Amino acid sequence: MAPGCSTFFFKQNNEFIRVNGTKFILDGKPYYYLGTNLWYGCYLGSSGKTGDRERLVHELDLLKSLGVTNLRVLAASEKSDIKNSLKPAIQNQPGVYDEELLEGLDFLLNEMSEREMHAVLFLNNYWEWSGGMSQYNAWSKNGKAVDPEDPNYGWGEFMRLSATFYSNQKANEHFRNYIEKIITRKNKFSGLHYYEDPTIMSWQLANEPRPWGSGEQIIEYYKWIDSTAAFIRSLDPNHLISTGNEGTMGSLESEDYYITAHKSKYIDYLTFHLWVKNWGWFDAQKTNETYPSAEKKAIDYINKHIEFANELGKPIVLEEFGIARDKEEYSINSSTSVRDKYYESVFKLICDSAEVGSPISGSNFWTWGGYGKANHIDYRWEEGDSFTGDPPQEPQGLNSVFESDISTLEIIRKFAEKMNGLRDKNFSTISKN
Repeated sequence: MAPGCSTFFFKQNNEFIRVNGTKFILDGKPYYYLGTNLWYGCYLGSSGKTGDRERLVHELDLLKSLGVTNLRVLAASEKSDIKNSLKPAIQNQPGVYDEELLEGLDFLLNEMSEREMHAVLFLNNYWEWSGGMSQYNAWSKNGKAVDPEDPNYGWGEFMRLSATFYSNQKANEHFRNYIEKIITRKNKFSGLHYYEDPTIMSWQLANEPRPWGSGEQIIEYYKWIDSTAAFIRSLDPNHLISTGNEGTMGSLESEDYYITAHKSKYIDYLTFHLWVKNWGWFDAQKTNETYPSAEKKAIDYINKHIEFANELGKPIVLEEFGIARDKEEYSINSSTSVRDKYYESVFKLICDSAEVGSPISGSNFWTWGGYGKANHIDYRWEEGDSFTGDPPQEPQGLNSVFESDISTLEIIRKFAEKMNGLRDKNFSTISKN
């Protein structure tokens, strides 16, 4: 459905998170947070076979007790034949939805509201693990999505083809229909339409959308960001909109590509992610040799993106970062000394920067495993297994923080308290308009 086809009525509500310059504002005060990624929240909230509402309630209670007030959540998944894709999916084919999973999202948002937590909902995925852009491309051509693990293609070809989504008109028609479906949905527990629910902080275009190529291909990427965000704004003027981009490392290492992508007037704040292992900065088997330089590069990366936010005059959030357990063990019983050190450094930098008024206002560590457990000795996820924070393509336990990781939880608690405390400490810097 095209922009302007439907008319909705909206109310002004101070409970919505808004932007004032380089700050988030909630109820007239600056909003700072330490959050996490709970992408599988709607799966636990489902009344169907993936559901475990009792566990979800316990997860939210534990997170709230730690001071975690913001969750980044998957709000879309598309059925795919790719082996390492999430199953079941919210959308089985264009316009055909799994109502039990959508009710799971309703349940999650309602429970979050009761705990005064806020959600960032990502609506698509550049990567294969939830269907995403590659599946929309396949639907538009009545074909199959390319599997990046297929040696006939590989990751380079997968990424190139995924990025053709930006200019694929038919694929984006399907995507926009889904966007409208979600934004105008009425929550079966709260009775609120999503567009009027202040529990939602932000609609996010996708998980880690990346440009590809050069010239016209980059322009198509910019156009897609701007037009998709404009479409969302036409349906819902109440909520913030973000890209979900990783920063320069997810922008062909181009500062210009990253900055230009976030210049759109419909994009309210900048996002970036930080992956020291994936980017070749850190090797868990050579911790002593690689950790010091990896931490320095991470700090430099954060500071550089804060500079970009200052340049654009918008807030910024580090919405993904993580590191493996010691020696990259997956067992829930393995030690986390490197992770604890890394979390301490990253959280401290963000907190210190926010305290002196920089644009960085929050973080979401990747990822929350909570009460989840791997079901198999190879730590691979299979349909029907318990969910941890690690998506299907990754070993269960790679980046997950579990409820038994006491030392890590104490670091999270310490810095969550500091970030939450900045609401009152920095209140005097914000006008009360």
